[in-house]
Amino acid sequence: MKKIGFLSFGHWSPSSQSQTRSAGDTLLQSIELAVAAEELGADGAYFRVHHFARQLASPFPLLAAIGARTSRIEIGTAVIDMRYENPLYMAEDAGAADLISGGRLQLGISRGSPEQVIDGWRHFGYQPAEGQSDADMARRHAEVFLDVLRGEGFARPNPRPMFPNPPGLLRLEPHSEGLRERIWWGAASDATAVWAAQVGMHLQSSTLKTDESGEPFHIQQAKQIRGYRQAWKEAGHQHEPRVSVSRSIFALVDDRDRAYFGRDGQASDSIGYIDDSTRAIFGRGYAAEPDRLIEELKKDEAIAEADTLLLTVPNQLGVDYNAHVIEAILKHVAPGLGWR
Repeated sequence: MKKIGFLSFGHWSPSSQSQTRSAGDTLLQSIELAVAAEELGADGAYFRVHHFARQLASPFPLLAAIGARTSRIEIGTAVIDMRYENPLYMAEDAGAADLISGGRLQLGISRGSPEQVIDGWRHFGYQPAEGQSDADMARRHAEVFLDVLRGEGFARPNPRPMFPNPPGLLRLEPHSEGLRERIWWGAASDATAVWAAQVGMHLQSSTLKTDESGEPFHIQQAKQIRGYRQAWKEAGHQHEPRVSVSRSIFALVDDRDRAYFGRDGQASDSIGYIDDSTRAIFGRGYAAEPDRLIEELKKDEAIAEADTLLLTVPNQLGVDYNAHVIEAILKHVAPGLGWR
């Protein structure tokens, strides 16, 4: 059995062919898609966070709104770029959204990805400490975030406060019990996956990975997952680790599907560079009739290793079509693979 959710990058465009022509369209349709996905029996609604782009950015108002409209589905991010985040303010926002949802947040965080602007985190007021990189800064922000989510007091109270205080050092409020154990790290490399296990975060692995062996993407990703699980075991954490992978998967069940995705244009991995020196491998997409799709997905070792699958959806095609994409996988593909 696998948890199956969707992952939206939240694009919008003024193009007449787009169903999301503004930020408002994207936000409101994201809420409606999460509601529809829950009704269809999907397990998760996840959203990517990008800055300086016509895509979803500040996630917590959206997550809180979805939490207020749904009752069962997991609500998460994949991922929040920690280079941009004040970890204490973020802990307050996350705590509030988690309480509104009844403890359903699954927050994916990471070092981030290539951006629309140069060193965009500097515009947010952050810069790495001397001798450190922006990746070091992201991990440091993540560590502070994880620490304050424990809910332990650390701030000395004012002796003459405006309102009465509980005894002892004060913690951030609102605090949501259990959220610390629902934080995920988006790892592109084997080393950062091991680090995530050591500090007790779940693992999110997407359709991009640092090319560390020259092997096919799904094989490298499966090895990353196995290395993560071994590191988790060695760290001795008390709760169970979770691992998600994301994939573009489309079951061709009607003429719309064939028109949009029937050309089979991403049937193999690709290689590229995400900066001047980092060679990355990008995983293939899947689009086929359900029976053929089932056979192709059986060969994906990383999906087999993961307990959670996030389906990347083309959000600009609108709520109805994306609900159809999710339903087609749940109805025609997941049972044939033992996922349901």
